[in-house]
Amino acid sequence: MASIGRRVVPAMLVRDVSETVAFYERLGFRLAGAWPDGDHPEWAAVVRDGIELQFHADPPAGTPSQPVASLTLYLYPDSVDALAEEWRDAVPFCWGPEVMPYGMYEFGIRDPNGYYLAFTEPAED
Repeated sequence: MASIGRRVVPAMLVRDVSETVAFYERLGFRLAGAWPDGDHPEWAAVVRDGIELQFHADPPAGTPSQPVASLTLYLYPDSVDALAEEWRDAVPFCWGPEVMPYGMYEFGIRDPNGYYLAFTEPAED
């Protein structure tokens, strides 16, 4: 069977690329690129620890004109507790850290566009 690759990079519709980049920079992401350069980019990418997220202000043809909060990205850090401690004063948590009914220990945050990011690891017995 052919490989589908080793990497996925979500490209998410956002209301304001600059505001979104600023939010992720508070979480330790760094700007990897933006177009056009300047104060009001229409596209940008941020990276941290091998994770890349892309943001665009223009919706692809046939899609809603505003972000729809129907996406949760699950990320698997080395330590949920260490990351939660790093971000405790940077952004409000939507849940956790806590053991979820499905056996994962996680916390979640919500970005300015309504997208959720869950940081998760297997719960210890």
